[in-house]
Amino acid sequence: MADRLDQPRETRRQLLPRVRVGEDASGRVSESVARFLGTPRFIFYLTVFCAVWLAWNAWGPSDLRFDKAENGFTALTLMLSLQASYAAPLILLAQNRQADRDRVQAEQDRQRAERNLADTEFLAREMASLRIALSEVATRDFVRSELRNLLEELATDQDGTGDDGGDRPRGDARHRSPDR
Repeated sequence: MADRLDQPRETRRQLLPRVRVGEDASGRVSESVARFLGTPRFIFYLTVFCAVWLAWNAWGPSDLRFDKAENGFTALTLMLSLQASYAAPLILLAQNRQADRDRVQAEQDRQRAERNLADTEFLAREMASLRIALSEVATRDFVRSELRNLLEELATDQDGTGDDGGDRPRGDARHRSPDR
């Protein structure tokens, strides 16, 4: 019977169980390998490895040489090619993960900047409203000057009432006419 696309496939028993590796675990491993490949220690180890390989196969006992110089050190070339073929995808995977982290960080920075801008605009509006409210409030200097003016008016009123015998009308001195 032909497989139908509208029905799930029957499960088949497998000889070997499937190994499930998390995407994050393989990413961490690739980042650690890529990080190690970019260190001076790796360059030093690789240089020592190649120097020992070349020295052994050039000057070692002829019956124990496994990569002949006459063949152009083919095995060493294959080893280095194998290392490079594994290193390149691991480095690319690590770069992709770093790009994803950078993208998330940039989004968080953008959101933080938007919140800061909104907070700054709110504070600017609050400060403007406080300035408007304070312009309508009597300041200490204004109240002092008004009290001085009232005291001066009271002093002139008392001086004037003592001479006239108290027949002057009382009231606000600011509303009196200048001839009184």
